[in-house]
Amino acid sequence: METDVNPASRLSERDYQDAPPVVRGEHAEASFTRLIEQQTAKVPSHVFLVASLAAMGVSFALEVSGRSRPSRFIGQWVSPLLVMGVYNKLVKIFGQR
Repeated sequence: METDVNPASRLSERDYQDAPPVVRGEHAEASFTRLIEQQTAKVPSHVFLVASLAAMGVSFALEVSGRSRPSRFIGQWVSPLLVMGVYNKLVKIFGQR
């Protein structure tokens, strides 16, 4: 008795060739993008983490002191700072292509 329940499983064992990459002019990066990546790669990665932790701390201090509107405003900076840190790390790892 066969334990395999998918009748098409043998078909999925075939080797497939990878499709060639699509290279088009409209997919090329502009010089402005390269400039941003070059400048971003110069900033140490921990700067964005420290900035986001500082924004969390300031937001918490403002919330505790009763200033909820500025607290929420500064608290919204945390996510973009962390995303910028991830982008910075990706630029450093993969570089320009």
